[in-house]
Amino acid sequence: MISVAIDGPSGAGKSSLAKQLAAALGFIYVDTGAMYRSIGLYALRKGADLKDEVQVAALLPEISIRLAFENGEQHIYLNGEDVSLTIRQEQAGMAASAVAAHPAVRQYLLQLQRDLAKSHDLLMDGRDIGTVVLPDATVKIFLTASVEARAARRCLQLRQQGQPVDEEKVKADIEKRDWQDTHRDTAPLRQAEDAVLVDTSDMDLEQSFEALLAVIRRKAYGEEIG
Repeated sequence: MISVAIDGPSGAGKSSLAKQLAAALGFIYVDTGAMYRSIGLYALRKGADLKDEVQVAALLPEISIRLAFENGEQHIYLNGEDVSLTIRQEQAGMAASAVAAHPAVRQYLLQLQRDLAKSHDLLMDGRDIGTVVLPDATVKIFLTASVEARAARRCLQLRQQGQPVDEEKVKADIEKRDWQDTHRDTAPLRQAEDAVLVDTSDMDLEQSFEALLAVIRRKAYGEEIG
C-alpha cells in the first residue's frame, strides 16, 4: 500500500489539495481534521470545557464517526448526522484545535487512521500524520504558506459562501490556531525530518496541485514530471 502524509498549518489548503490529489491518483482521501472537528463540535454541543481533558474524554464513548464517499465527495457522519458542512465553521475549527491537544482524543482516532492505511492506497492530511500517525508513510509533505496568504484565501472562501468577513479577525484566528497547534504538549505541529517542504504562498491552486503531484510521483514511483 502507498500512503501519502500531508501536514501543515491551518489554511494552507491541505484538504482541498488532498482531495484533488487523491482523485487524480485513485487513492482514498482521509480528512483527519474533519474527525477532530467532529469531536470538537460534539463537545461544544455538550457544553464541555474544551481545555479539560477529563470532560472531553468522558464524551468519547458517546461518539461515533463514519466516513463515507458519496457522489465523489467525502462526507463525515457524527452519530449518524451528516456534519460535513457544520464542521467547517470557524467555531468548530477552534474547537478541533483545543480537543486535539488531549492525548485521549488522539488515541481514540489513531487506530482508526492507521487501520485505513493498512488496507488502502491513501492520502491523509492533518498536523501530525507524518510524525505520529503514519511515521512510515511512503511520501511525507509539509505544506505551508504565509499567514497573509492563508488569511486572504480564507476571506475569499467566506465571501464566496456569502458570509460576513472581518479580515483582521480571520488573520488573528489563524495566528492563534498556529500557536495552539505548535505549542501543544501532545503531537505538536512540526515538519517531519524526511518530509518535503512545499510553500504555496505565491502559488494558485493549480500550481500548488502540480507541485504536490510532482513530489508524490517522484517519491512514490520514481517519476519526474513537468
